[in-house]
Amino acid sequence: MTTTEIRTAAAAASPARGTTYREAMREALREALRADERVFLMGEDVGRYGGCFGVSLGLLEEFGPERVRDAPLSESAFVGAGIGAALAGLRPVVEIMTVNFSLLALDQILNNAATLLHMSGGQCPVPVVIRMTTGAGRQLAAQHSHSLEGWYAHIPGLRVLAPATIVDARCMLAPALADPDPVIIFEHGSLYNASGNLPAAAGPVDIDHAAVRRPGTDVSVITYGGSLPKALAAADDLAGDGISAEVIDLRTLRPLDDNIIGESVAHTHRAVVVDEGWRTGSLAAEVSARITEQHFYDLDAPVERVCSAEVPIPYARMLEQAALPQPDKIVAAARRAVGDPSAGQADATHHQPFAGGGRR
Repeated sequence: MTTTEIRTAAAAASPARGTTYREAMREALREALRADERVFLMGEDVGRYGGCFGVSLGLLEEFGPERVRDAPLSESAFVGAGIGAALAGLRPVVEIMTVNFSLLALDQILNNAATLLHMSGGQCPVPVVIRMTTGAGRQLAAQHSHSLEGWYAHIPGLRVLAPATIVDARCMLAPALADPDPVIIFEHGSLYNASGNLPAAAGPVDIDHAAVRRPGTDVSVITYGGSLPKALAAADDLAGDGISAEVIDLRTLRPLDDNIIGESVAHTHRAVVVDEGWRTGSLAAEVSARITEQHFYDLDAPVERVCSAEVPIPYARMLEQAALPQPDKIVAAARRAVGDPSAGQADATHHQPFAGGGRR
């Protein structure tokens, strides 16, 4: 039995306690701060306010302002400071409020954090962890509802993580801090209030591999982050129709786990990729391309993609929900994949780019 299998068996046998995704993230930060004096947390409002989403609540009082640092409103400055601290031997955890604000620090992330090891001939590793909230579904309108995980997964030199479960929220930070390279952690805003059980023996998770969250035989539903609950809900609906959906949680978006994806497609022979990002140039496009390149002869149907409509995310709740991947859209895509004639055709509006200027 491998170490991972032993840990999994132990966790399954241990008593579990109820918690939330937010509390699990806070516990992970507290554990990291206690375990290593080189670790510190930095970002806007992470100290006195307790974090924009309450993740760091109480940590300032416990560890003090040297370890929990409120930063000025300049993402480029404090992300750059985190990179410098990592180069100097510390283990910074930098929090960016939301992914849209990370664009103000993209120069630091792309041109410094991701490249310095390569450009220094291996002499300058950058062990910084950058956390940020991502995703829509909370009526924060077009400028605060981005899902740009695919953008960051495009960049060599980064590891990109998307914890979607209580256990991953609690246990991904430790191996991320142990990684000598920069790690981006995307936390979907809709998950913070999610509750569940955390096994007492839950330990550091494997950040190299995807996970099968629900086994199935008829179609592989491949997703990550905030879309995982929707994929699982869709799998429940499909089961009622006699369709067995296997749900794959990618967990690590760079590097992608081709093996788990391929093994699933090889035995279901159909795939649906669910991605809250826009369809054009998306992470879903990359996963679909890899399936087609590596498992074309295993497929009995074209790969289906369920992505956000190619529009700025609307503020109005009904329009926002209509623009995002939802369980019914995943169900329809899975039915098309298995050849259900009642599933109809894919919504053509999801295939057309946004024209801009308010015109379609």
